[in-house]
Amino acid sequence: MDNWDEVRTAYQVARMGTVSGAAEVLGVHHATVIRHIDAIEGRLGVKLFQRHARGYTPTEAGTDLLRVAQATDDQLNQLAGRLKGQGDDVGGELVVTSLGALSGLLVPVLTEFQQMHPDLVVRFLTGERLFRLEYGEAHVAVRAGSPPDQPDNVVQPFATLNAGLFASKSYAAAHGVPDGPEQFGAHRFVTHDDENNRAPHARWLRDNIPSEVATFLATDQQSMQDAIFAGAGIGFLPSWLAAQRDDLVPVMPPQSEWASSIWLVTHVDLHRTSKVQAFTKFLKQRASEWRL
Repeated sequence: MDNWDEVRTAYQVARMGTVSGAAEVLGVHHATVIRHIDAIEGRLGVKLFQRHARGYTPTEAGTDLLRVAQATDDQLNQLAGRLKGQGDDVGGELVVTSLGALSGLLVPVLTEFQQMHPDLVVRFLTGERLFRLEYGEAHVAVRAGSPPDQPDNVVQPFATLNAGLFASKSYAAAHGVPDGPEQFGAHRFVTHDDENNRAPHARWLRDNIPSEVATFLATDQQSMQDAIFAGAGIGFLPSWLAAQRDDLVPVMPPQSEWASSIWLVTHVDLHRTSKVQAFTKFLKQRASEWRL
């Protein structure tokens, strides 16, 4: 669609039900509204509205178009809200997305940064979904795996996340620990429920344990960690996390093939704003102190 003004006008006509109502919302003359509706219907070659004495009712084609228009309008409004406070002052919202497995590292940094900037509202988004920076869903993303290749993103190498195989002391007391992969068949393992999970250690585990010994499966890293801590089986833990606990037994030390590359990603339009620059600089400083 070449003219967003026409789409937005059609959306407001459908929402308000009348030309005069749409004109008031848009701040234009009612003749402009009629001209936009006529133009978009002529361009598409379909009727978007049924005209009647009480106003305008969307046709089936109009409903399809307006569903897209509403979603776009919502996204633009959300983006405008997120971009408030992106000037010289560090305020408004700071939206950061990452893997949930990194929350133990990132939440303290976010908290300290927020304490330095009391007017800042932090939104920390985790989960399997890839939040889209180009749609304004986040200011900063911390991502693992291959270098992100979405267009218009600024991608910086950030860290290497090491992982090892561990068991709880309670599991070791009950079952012992294997001396190597050849003894894995006699043990129980905590694994990811998604057999297509692409994390290096997840792929390695699928290739090196019999499927029947994967006895505790979960859909997120936090649940798998909790299962390992509870003694459900042997599993992978980030080295930094394992180092903080005294109730674990190492089964295999970190291997280079298990390591994950971590990337710091920002969108080119927001990369040099004061808020994003201040946070990424602070995050890099704190990350230099991590023992991963």
